[in-house]
Amino acid sequence: MKQHGFRSGDLAGDLVIDRWWQQGVSLMAGATRREFLKALAATGAGVMLPGSGLLAQTARPSARANPRRIDVHHHMQPPEYLRRRTQQTTNRNWTPAKSVEDMDKNGTATAILSVTTPGVWFGDPQEARALARIVNEYGAQANRDHPGRFGFFAVLPMPDPEGSLREIEYAFDVLKADGVGLFTSYQDKWLGDPVFAPAFAELNRRRAVVFVHVTVPNCCQNLFPGHSGFRAEVDYDTTRTVESLFMSGALAKFPDIRFIFVHSGGTLPVMAGRINDRIPRDRRDLAPLGVLGEVKKFYYEVAHATYAMPLAALTKLVPMSQILFGTDYPVEPFETTTLPLAEYGFSARDLQAIDRGNAERLFPRLKA
Repeated sequence: MKQHGFRSGDLAGDLVIDRWWQQGVSLMAGATRREFLKALAATGAGVMLPGSGLLAQTARPSARANPRRIDVHHHMQPPEYLRRRTQQTTNRNWTPAKSVEDMDKNGTATAILSVTTPGVWFGDPQEARALARIVNEYGAQANRDHPGRFGFFAVLPMPDPEGSLREIEYAFDVLKADGVGLFTSYQDKWLGDPVFAPAFAELNRRRAVVFVHVTVPNCCQNLFPGHSGFRAEVDYDTTRTVESLFMSGALAKFPDIRFIFVHSGGTLPVMAGRINDRIPRDRRDLAPLGVLGEVKKFYYEVAHATYAMPLAALTKLVPMSQILFGTDYPVEPFETTTLPLAEYGFSARDLQAIDRGNAERLFPRLKA
């Protein structure tokens, strides 16, 4: 049974039920607990103590696990970016004020903004540079307009090497970006491709945070009738780009970049063992710490991947210190992430680390 944020079978829900029953708040005088549950299921919890403080005191912490969360996967849609990319139609009603309103409703203190797929690269380097500057200026302004509520990951005009180097300098030195936001692939080039090496060398020099968002590569769209790359291919593309980082030696060349991968790592936690078996253990030029050691260095945010299955795989692979809170808002509502996360069974200490503590170590300026 699931009503108004609790259900029989979880600890908080059972506490509510037990207290109502023990205090005589039942639908039938002298009812047993089993009879009470049946009646409650038939009637709906909404008729029981509407607006009561009891529910607020005992219900599971669905959206308020930590009122000071840091959301590292939160998207912006600058109006000028949308105007120039007329085919980009999703989330046109988004505003920073709307984000703040929903953040307040869902226990989130700070969101680090980034642009979502398709990003700014559409084949024209000059257009990509102009769009990147528009997006990054907008993110910096949102930060100034709402102190403490936003950060931003700067988008780069990848795969344009010269333009990307210029934007890295401007984003960090002038706009004070919290990191950069890349995509798993660009025109069927994954992040280990040599074309990205100049940008990675500079990001490595700066010990930058690199937030890697998923996209659907050209190779894997419309594979069969009804195929949607955003149902599965985006999760596979995380694994593809990580493998390319290994096989190009990029992880060995640029060891100081701090990568964040989205959606609990997609398929990577499941595939990491197989990749480990396929890359020779003595290839330190590819994986100085070994495949599993390198994978454990990455950070993983959990947006829309807090169900038991992906979390079980992720927590078997990496220590709790590498897991971050994210939502994919406004593409996904907060509850898509927060409700399963609260139900998973993490300890209060682990939830604190996911919600905020780990992000504070990665972004010291956000430390309370």
